[in-house]
Amino acid sequence: MQVTERETEEIVLTPSGRRRIETELEQLVTVDRHEVADRIRDAITFGDLTENAEYEAAKNAQAFVEGRILDLKRILSNARVMNEDEVPTDRVGLGSMATVRDLDYGDEWTVTLVSPYEADPDKDRISNHSPVGRALIGHQVGDSVEVKTPGGVTHYEIIQIGK
Repeated sequence: MQVTERETEEIVLTPSGRRRIETELEQLVTVDRHEVADRIRDAITFGDLTENAEYEAAKNAQAFVEGRILDLKRILSNARVMNEDEVPTDRVGLGSMATVRDLDYGDEWTVTLVSPYEADPDKDRISNHSPVGRALIGHQVGDSVEVKTPGGVTHYEIIQIGK
């Protein structure tokens, strides 16, 4: 088996990101895996497996759960949890909380820059590889940044950086 660069790269996680990944893994192993196995057992009782939609759906769910378990185990095995003192506050970096002001609309938004493995845009945890993350990295309070996204260009001013 050939080892790819992605399998051996060091992954840097925040402490809360590692906890979330560990929690998701625990849920998948102790709950979801067993629920899918139960669904498969139940679907088998419906008869012929070649035309059994419930069985097919349960097998697809099993493949997803098992694949996700493998992904999370790989992430955790290659992860290094950053220390609190590694989080920069003089400039935006991995682990930083940056408050930005949209210069076109005046809206303020606080984001935490994280690795792609723990990004969750719905919770304002933005990947350092995303357009917003790439634009903010390395900048300081008072800097203006231009973010190019598929939806257009947005201009932000960094108004605060913290942990």
